[in-house]
Amino acid sequence: MRYLGQLQFIALLLLCCCSSHLAGNSHRKAEAPFVAPLNNDIRVEPANWWTGMKHNRVELMVHRKDISGYSVALGGARGVKLVSTEKAESPNYLFVTIEISPKAKPQTVALVFSRGTEKFAHPFPILERTPETKAQGVGPRDVVYLVFPDRFSNGDPSNDNIPGMRQGLQRDSLVGRHGGDLQGIINHLDYIKDLGITAIWLNPELENDQKRESYHGYAVTDHYRVDRRFGSNELLKELVKKCHEKGIKVVRDVVLNHIGSEHWWMEDLPSRDWLNQWPVMTQTTYRAPTLLDPYASEWDKKRFSDGWFVPTMPDLNQRNPHLANYLIQQAIWWMEFAGLDDFRIDTYTYSDQAFCSRWCREVREEYPNLNMFGEVWEHGVSVQGYFGDNQPTRTGFDSNLPSLVDFQLCFAIHEALSREQGWTEGISRVYYTLAKDNFYEDPFRNVIMLDNHDFSRFYTIVREDFNKYKSGMAFLLTTRGIPQIYYMTEILGTGNEWPSHGNIRKDFPGGWPGDPADKFTAAGRTEQENEAFNYARTLIRYRNETPALHRGKLTQFVPVDGVYVYFRSDESKTVMVVLNTANSERTIETLRFEECLKGAKSARDVITGQKIDDISKLVIPANSPLVYEISR
Repeated sequence: MRYLGQLQFIALLLLCCCSSHLAGNSHRKAEAPFVAPLNNDIRVEPANWWTGMKHNRVELMVHRKDISGYSVALGGARGVKLVSTEKAESPNYLFVTIEISPKAKPQTVALVFSRGTEKFAHPFPILERTPETKAQGVGPRDVVYLVFPDRFSNGDPSNDNIPGMRQGLQRDSLVGRHGGDLQGIINHLDYIKDLGITAIWLNPELENDQKRESYHGYAVTDHYRVDRRFGSNELLKELVKKCHEKGIKVVRDVVLNHIGSEHWWMEDLPSRDWLNQWPVMTQTTYRAPTLLDPYASEWDKKRFSDGWFVPTMPDLNQRNPHLANYLIQQAIWWMEFAGLDDFRIDTYTYSDQAFCSRWCREVREEYPNLNMFGEVWEHGVSVQGYFGDNQPTRTGFDSNLPSLVDFQLCFAIHEALSREQGWTEGISRVYYTLAKDNFYEDPFRNVIMLDNHDFSRFYTIVREDFNKYKSGMAFLLTTRGIPQIYYMTEILGTGNEWPSHGNIRKDFPGGWPGDPADKFTAAGRTEQENEAFNYARTLIRYRNETPALHRGKLTQFVPVDGVYVYFRSDESKTVMVVLNTANSERTIETLRFEECLKGAKSARDVITGQKIDDISKLVIPANSPLVYEISR
């Protein structure tokens, strides 16, 4: 907002007073403002807040040249008080804390800045909190679909190249921008719904105005703005609304650990300790076990936590109280503004752990239904479980993180489908991994997967063996946890992570005008792709309607001769799953499983619908699954 003359200043104060008066006498809803444009000479973040929030004390970051030389007052405020102002090291920042009374009505408050005879004001809207569906949280009832926005579908070619932004369309480059956007996701929500998906998780959609490889979204350059090559803040809100109309939740990918090197902060940091600074650029060791290693050196702990993820991603120092407040409020703002349902937390272990605990606690206090899941890409159940909620090995400390991305179970099923059974190897690794579930407060809240945006596609991992693909999908959709499916896995997407991550983030065929095949439709898919899609859809839909696969008891039997058998059961249904991971056919007697069968003699094949009259002996083809609903 540009400098206001005296008459303009008075007019703004009158406007704020009038809006406060109207808010107290009318039920009209104020519209959410667009985030302050970059060409304004003042920037206030967050740009607004809401009435009726538990988080009613809000610290505003104000950025303007020499703003620290101004005093601050509130104009037209009713039920809103100024708590404090605090200067930063940079003279161009002020941190202004306001408190909104629980009884305050929607209004526009004037932030009045004064220095001598100079005075100007900036409007800060306090909006009525809307009752729209939000913050539902994901849980074991859900199946999550991971969408990489730049590679899913180009629904609006007009935003492929934005004047002034550092990267335009480079579809011929594996690491360039390909033009996928939020409109493309909206255009294919029927495909996602038809598959049976109940939640989508988007790789980050915030602005990444980097010089290179900005397509992935993990190098944020503006925390309050959707990347214009994806759409707009309002379009994100529209996407969430349309998802909710179809019964689909939306999960936001949050990056707390780092920013992009072209973030607007980097031209003028609020303080030197806003980042974890080193005499020379120092990368993390990527060794999270240092945080729980009883013999770890302080140097190794610091290097892991404070080292930069990569040179183009400066490491944030969340021990700075103003930055901590900023990141907490930013998460709440987006949840409230866009109507999001849950958060996935990127590079969870690399951030300051005391801050992460506070972040999780305060966000969950505002939205109790959240099941936020953290990326803990480590090795070993004990290391992974260490970062979960109420971990007993962390005396006097609670992470407040209810869910983890279960990399250990993912690695275990990969090994099971690519290696013969040994005492602890092959399918035995799945058994041993699940046997350690007491490391988690609630392992059923863990998010499980076969692949994601950071490592090779599942169908490539199993060397394009279709039977093994079906075994993996059967396991994913019937074992404990919240299954996540990476886009195109349902149609046999392929790709190795090396030499380029672009290989595992390919365009969804049919998402771009002129694509030779449209694999969003059955007509555009090959016969085997359709078989894979139908297999996945059948299992997803069956899972959706079968509570036994959500919270039902899991009973597993020690694998024998490459065959792994487990059951999911509740009061109404019992589901039997058999995975033959051997390279030849196996025949098994089912008397061993009588404690789960409870005298049942027949079953129904979940995939084919065929009735099996006698289940006393089962024949399982090589590298294949059986999923049976036991008849009672």
